[in-house]
Amino acid sequence: QVQLVESGGGLVQPGGSLRLSCTVSGRIFSSYPMGWFRQVPGKEREFVAGINWSGGVVDYADSVKGRFTISRDAAKNTLSLQMNSLNAEDAAVYICACRTVVRGKISRVWLDYDYWGQGTQVAVSS
Repeated sequence: QVQLVESGGGLVQPGGSLRLSCTVSGRIFSSYPMGWFRQVPGKEREFVAGINWSGGVVDYADSVKGRFTISRDAAKNTLSLQMNSLNAEDAAVYICACRTVVRGKISRVWLDYDYWGQGTQVAVSS
């Protein structure tokens, strides 16, 4: 069993920054690819960023490339998402996800992930 708990969301002004964290417990965190998705009411869950098991390979949606950075800390069992230059289109519930394929590849498809956190709200407003 894998448990994921996000934190770090909140209200930020346009152009501001936030850092999201996802603490993972349960199975061996360092063996699995991880991802961040976001969801707005009425819309499908959207891929934001992914990272492979070692942290050596990352992938970003075009809409966040150059502004967001995904990272993982195996010692702390933590996945992070540094978000800079936030704009109104980034407002959503951000959800971390774990794909329990040992040393598997990153996927942009939310159905490929097996465990999800409860999400953390990010609001962008002046």
